[in-house]
Amino acid sequence: MDIASLTTEARNTKTMKLDSMSIHEFATVMNQEDQSVATSVSLALPAIESAISTIIEHFNQGGRLFYMGAGTSGRLGVLDAAECVPTFGIEAEMVQGLIAGGIKAMTIAVEGAEDSMELGADDLKARGLNSTDTVVGIAASGRTPYVIGGLDYATQLGAATVSLACNEHAAISEHAGIAIEVPVGPEVLSGSTRLKAGTAQKLVLNMLSTGAMIGIGKVYENLMVDVKPTNEKLVERAKRIIREATHCNDEVADTNFAASGHDVKLAIVMILTGLSKQDASIQLRKAGGFISRLVKNND
Repeated sequence: MDIASLTTEARNTKTMKLDSMSIHEFATVMNQEDQSVATSVSLALPAIESAISTIIEHFNQGGRLFYMGAGTSGRLGVLDAAECVPTFGIEAEMVQGLIAGGIKAMTIAVEGAEDSMELGADDLKARGLNSTDTVVGIAASGRTPYVIGGLDYATQLGAATVSLACNEHAAISEHAGIAIEVPVGPEVLSGSTRLKAGTAQKLVLNMLSTGAMIGIGKVYENLMVDVKPTNEKLVERAKRIIREATHCNDEVADTNFAASGHDVKLAIVMILTGLSKQDASIQLRKAGGFISRLVKNND
């Protein structure tokens, strides 16, 4: 594919005089362009919803979620994967981000890494990919060989595959079971896909991971009930979540937070049901980790 034909590489007619704009003019036009991104994402909601359902299905089979990409796309995948650990209290292996060229490519460009289809497959082989896993290939251009190689390998193993591109009729769409295309048009700075394309990718990844975690019981109402209180700020957040979920006072929240072994979800169940830590844990497992199911059954 001729890269010049991609809309993400085209020149934006609204910013042809970018270098002579005032700071106010630049900031205004960039803000206006950014506002179009959410609308573009909304048009891809059917595919996004399908992807979330697929990820949930595979999580329930014990599968993992892999993001893979190069450059900005890869960095965004690594970022989303890393943030799932403290937000949803999961093991790091459950959601993983792969970037062409390895972790050093997070800060320093690794020349040629994204051009290897074999490298994409090799990175997934090294993680022991299997048919219960889901692979999300991310490429603003929609043509990155590293991503295509990974998606093809995943397909061979019977794993679920999702592609995320910022151009229509993207090449990677032909290599995935579910194709998400969010065409954002020409960038303010021609070809700089860390801008609108990067924003679109971040929005979609936010939905994929958050929606999937909601679907496996990691959320109660709109609260992060599996958050890991690994520092002072998160300890206070954990206690606040307990109070908001149960409408209890500080003393009750503190007491049950301690009694639960600093397990936010378990403390909430103990307060809402009056069960002991052991019994609350048993009931929570029976409810598949969903507080709402457990509480409903105890009404």
